[in-house]
Amino acid sequence: MLAATEQGLAGVWFVHQQEHLPDCSRWVTDDTHATLLAAALQLSEYFQGQRQTFEIQLHPAWGTPFQRAVWQALQRIPYGHTSTYGDIARDIANPKAVRAVGAAIGQNPHSIIVPCHRVLGTNGSLTGFAGGLDRKKYLLALEAAHA
Repeated sequence: MLAATEQGLAGVWFVHQQEHLPDCSRWVTDDTHATLLAAALQLSEYFQGQRQTFEIQLHPAWGTPFQRAVWQALQRIPYGHTSTYGDIARDIANPKAVRAVGAAIGQNPHSIIVPCHRVLGTNGSLTGFAGGLDRKKYLLALEAAHA
């Protein structure tokens, strides 16, 4: 599911995603809105292995400053690579905040575009993903095949 406001892409969620959706009162309802069309096209290219980065304006106001710092760190993980919760905590200069990083990742409203699927447990294990671990495994395999 895609959602946008006049300020940018508000979110990307999977059907039956585990997390709650943010306030939708400001979402645009026009299916032909430029942001929604661009997001749909870029996601289609991603799933075809033709896109490794996204060029779309994200809605700027979601999340706390800490969450936004975590989400920005996620965007620095290269396509086809993975990171750990501890790596992200160190990247945002808060190395003891590993659990808080995990919580912030779990609230990421921009699945795939802000690549929370690239974060693994310290031992390389697949850990929580709001879209489900099968989807996380699929996304990582897709990227590995096209990196």
